Amino acid sequence: MTISLAPMEGVIDASMRRMLSAIGGYNRCVTEFIRVTNSVVPTKVFHRLCPELMEGGRTKSGTPVYIQLLGSDHGRMAKSAAIGVRAGALGVDLNFGCPAKIVNRHNGGSALLKEPSKVGEIVDAVRQEIDPAIPVCAKIRLGFDHANYLSEIVERIADAGANELCIHARTRTDGYKPPAYWHFIGELAHPKKTELIVNGEIWTVSDARNALSQSRCRSLMLGRGGLAQPDLAHQIQQALSSKNHTYSPMSWQQVLILVEQFYRESDSHNPKYAGNRTKQWLGYLRKQYAGANQLFVDIKRLRGIEEISTVIYQHQCRLDLQSGCERDAA
Repeated sequence: MTISLAPMEGVIDASMRRMLSAIGGYNRCVTEFIRVTNSVVPTKVFHRLCPELMEGGRTKSGTPVYIQLLGSDHGRMAKSAAIGVRAGALGVDLNFGCPAKIVNRHNGGSALLKEPSKVGEIVDAVRQEIDPAIPVCAKIRLGFDHANYLSEIVERIADAGANELCIHARTRTDGYKPPAYWHFIGELAHPKKTELIVNGEIWTVSDARNALSQSRCRSLMLGRGGLAQPDLAHQIQQALSSKNHTYSPMSWQQVLILVEQFYRESDSHNPKYAGNRTKQWLGYLRKQYAGANQLFVDIKRLRGIEEISTVIYQHQCRLDLQSGCERDAA
C-alpha cells in the first residue's frame, strides 16, 4: 500500500514535508500547486517551491517529492512539466481538484472537471512531453457540482497515459463537508494501467480501512488528517501491515517539538506573516490534541516573532515540568 502526503496550499511546504516524511509512513509527497498562467514556469520557481529538487528530488528521509502543476493551457502545462523534470522532479502531478474560487474563476483546478475532454487533453500533452519513465499523476474531485462526468473523466485521464489518479471523494460544491463518498470510486470501472487512489475525510486508521474497502483502492492520500495527527500515516501502515502492531501514537509533548521546529524553520522570518502557517497547522492539530487548542488560543492574536516563540517555549516548559513530576510520582 502507498500513502501519499497531499499538496495542501499554505501549510504543507518543504519544512512540513521534511518533518512528516521523517516520522514515517509516507511513500510520496506532492508540492503545493505551482500555477501555470501566461508563461511556462522557470527553473528557479521550481527550485524555490520544491527545494528538494536540489537534493535528488527527495526529502531528507528519502521520500520522493512530485511537483504539482495547476493550469488550463495544455501547451504551457506540458512545457512547464518538462522544465520541472529537467530541474530534477521525480514525478509530475496535475491539479484538477482545487476548489478555491479564485482558481476556479480562472478556469483552473476543479473548474476543469466541467470539461472532461480538456482534462484529457492536458494529461495527454504532459505525458507526451516528458520522459516515459517519469510518472504522470492527476488529482481530481468527483466533479464540480455533480459526479455525472466522473466515469468519463477517469477514462480520459487513463487513456491519456496517467500512471495514477487520486480522487478526492467529494465534488467541488461539497467542499470539505463530511461525509466523503468513497463508494463512488468503488463503483467505477478501475482502469488497468492507471492506479486509483482514494482521498478525503481520512482522519483515523478506521477511516483508512473503510476508505480503502469502499473505494476498492489499494492506496490513499492524506491531507487534513495527516496534519491533525502527524504520525497518522505511520499508524495506518502499522495497523494494515501487522496483525499484532503495538505502535503508540505520538503525544502532544512530542508533537509540540515539531510545532516549534516548524515555526522556527518556516514561519518566523517575515514579520508581516509571522506565525500564520503555524496557527493554520494548530487549527488542524487542535482536533486531536487539547494542548494544541490551548496553544492556538494563546498565540492566535500575537504577531511578533519573539512573542510567539516565547509562548511556544513556555508551553514546552510546562509540559516538561509536568512530565518530570509524573516520573517522580511513579
